[in-house]
Amino acid sequence: MGEIGDVGQLTRRLFGSGTLFGMRRALLLGFLLPLLLSAQKIFPPLRIAGNLYYVGDNDLASYLVVTPKGDILINTGFEYSVPEIQSRLKTLGFHLKDIKILLVTHAHSDHAAGEARMKKLTGAKMFAMQEEVDLLQTGGKTDYLFGSSGWFPPVKVDRALHDGEKIELGGFAITAYHHPGHTKGSASYAMEIADAGRTYRVLIANLGNINEGTALLHNPKYPKIAQDYARTFQAQKELPCDIFLTSHAGQFGLLAKWRPGDAYDPDRFVDPAGYVRAVERSEVRYLRQLQEERDEEQAWKDHLKFKDVTPQKF
Repeated sequence: MGEIGDVGQLTRRLFGSGTLFGMRRALLLGFLLPLLLSAQKIFPPLRIAGNLYYVGDNDLASYLVVTPKGDILINTGFEYSVPEIQSRLKTLGFHLKDIKILLVTHAHSDHAAGEARMKKLTGAKMFAMQEEVDLLQTGGKTDYLFGSSGWFPPVKVDRALHDGEKIELGGFAITAYHHPGHTKGSASYAMEIADAGRTYRVLIANLGNINEGTALLHNPKYPKIAQDYARTFQAQKELPCDIFLTSHAGQFGLLAKWRPGDAYDPDRFVDPAGYVRAVERSEVRYLRQLQEERDEEQAWKDHLKFKDVTPQKF
């Protein structure tokens, strides 16, 4: 997919910026947007390091791990992303039929909506954290925040994973870490990639970002959300990392580190300090929101207490 800004500029030229006939414009845009997107040049794939490839677009990250016994795909994006991923694999000389295992960092539609279609096309097995199984198999309907709207095609999970469990294929191993908060079963994936005599510690990190509308205190659909976020930040700080990758390209600065046409160079992605900063930024936002919610709660308690002691006028 091309830059989102290209589509935005084109739609502004087509429809202008006024509010007149807004509904008609919205309906027309809804009809034309898929056509506009399909006309954009497919974002190219790239080799990150060794047997690890980036096969996502300029925002939604998907990763291919190639082994002698088949391949592992991490994240599929939306349903429309599946043929784009297939095109990128073809460019690299790989094939969908070689994918044996599907993984996901978390089961929101922008990363998991294509899993069911990809599973059908490849016959691959779907692996996911135990805490994410229900979310995937209900197509997002049990999500604590997006359960009423963020639906996607359900996908059957063939193997439930647990924190620290290894996924092995063709002599290659990936360690799955349970990093809850963003969803109850969010996962990060660690691996060691050998390339030109060097071993890179790679971490595809599911950062502890907080979606708008999430309550950290008194959340009836996720009572331990605050504790889970805190646990995730602590666990991620302790993980070693040379190359850090994420669910969204912008979170690890893909286009700041690589541009289409650049030569292969794994060292361009080595960024342990960037990983530390990314985790710290997420934690700072979490702590700020947690304190704001506590302050609001205390203010309400103080208000009620003041009302109780205020003399009544007769």
